[in-house]
Amino acid sequence: MIKIGSFDLPNQLFVAPMAGVTDRPFRTLSKRLGAGYAVSEMVTSRLDLMQTLKTSRRLNHQGEKGPIAVQIAGTDPEMMSDAALYNLQRGAQIIDINMGCPAKKVCQKWAGSGLMKDEALALSIIDAVVRVCKPFEVPVTLKMRTGWSESTKNAVSIAKAAESAGIQMITVHGRTREQGFGGFAEYQTIKEIKSAIAIPVVANGDIDSPQKAKEVLDFTNADALMIGRAAQGRPWIFREISHYLATCKELAPPRIEEVRGLLIEHLHEHYQLYGSFIGVRSARKHIAWYTKGLQGSMEFMHELNKIENTNDQMNQVSLYLDALGQKSDRWPSQETVNMKKMELVQ
Repeated sequence: MIKIGSFDLPNQLFVAPMAGVTDRPFRTLSKRLGAGYAVSEMVTSRLDLMQTLKTSRRLNHQGEKGPIAVQIAGTDPEMMSDAALYNLQRGAQIIDINMGCPAKKVCQKWAGSGLMKDEALALSIIDAVVRVCKPFEVPVTLKMRTGWSESTKNAVSIAKAAESAGIQMITVHGRTREQGFGGFAEYQTIKEIKSAIAIPVVANGDIDSPQKAKEVLDFTNADALMIGRAAQGRPWIFREISHYLATCKELAPPRIEEVRGLLIEHLHEHYQLYGSFIGVRSARKHIAWYTKGLQGSMEFMHELNKIENTNDQMNQVSLYLDALGQKSDRWPSQETVNMKKMELVQ
């Protein structure tokens, strides 16, 4: 059982916040398929931007099962505390501080993982956010990387200071900011952090299979795992991991009929959140993730990208998956899909 403040989470499998991906429809579906916790997409600490359509969509938690966790990013302690207050007054039950985003537009302003270059500023932000949340008994968590670069890995020292300042859970992506999402995640730093602090530690980075999940848990002794890119187009990965951790046996891939239902439901929710014009366009990446590596997927996406009507888009998805279902009862295993992806690259 993982506990954040007064919240008991149902399991140790979390959805990573990903800008432009982990909106309410994605989070809700992932939770239904086995994720025990999900954090919103990163939102700015600038209050003048909170009312924009883009940010308001990111902060849409209507009907979502709690606890409601909102991730904020910024460079100024006062602005970050104001942003935390703004969100908790609107229903946020957990505030997460972003010190993990490697995006250049974020790091140029010393936000995200850029804050790890300035420990004093990072800790000032942590202090300010914890202070404003404490009277409301709202826990504050932190997501960070192993450091700015290979030569300046300071995640352990930041983790210790963050725990002392009142942070109640820390998630660590096993890469430096310099790595971005390239190379491979390393877990030694996460293991060292787990040994150095008493609050829950969550391991993140390159966890893309049940076997890898168990390997990372066993090595780091982390309390939980956070899954990001591996859940794109494969939200059932959470139940696959959960089953494997409980039984050491692989769960059979979902039936194509089930995936069809999940994707159609995902699209419905997506359109409702974004509207028809933006919804049909922003849904394309999700459909591409679901179908990448499947038979005829490149041709299918080529035609789908021409469609600008939600009903037509959904009908084409249904027709493609119906045709796939005539050839096989079950969705291809991830190993099979990965092999197909490699063939496409070659």
